[in-house]
Amino acid sequence: MKFAADHPYANPEAAMRKLLEYANAYEPPYDSRIYIEKINAPFLFEAKGSPAEYKAGLDLAIERGYLEMHESGTYVKFTEKGAALFA
Repeated sequence: MKFAADHPYANPEAAMRKLLEYANAYEPPYDSRIYIEKINAPFLFEAKGSPAEYKAGLDLAIERGYLEMHESGTYVKFTEKGAALFA
C-alpha cells in the first residue's frame, strides 16, 4: 500500500528545469538580475515544491553553469550557457 504521492520535483533535474522556467519567465527590471524571491515563491507556492527540492534544483543549476548567484544571495543571473537554453 502506498500512502504518499510521489513529489514531481523529488528529482533535482526536474526541480532545476522548473526553476529555470520561472527564471526565464521573469522580466528583470535591472541589470539582468533575477531576484531570488521571483523564483522561490512560485516554486514553493504554485508548483508546491518543498524547500529541500528548491535548494537541490538551484544548486544543480548553479553547478551546471546555467545560473550564477550573487554573493549576497539576493539574486541570480543567467550565464551564457543558461541563456542559450531558451534562445
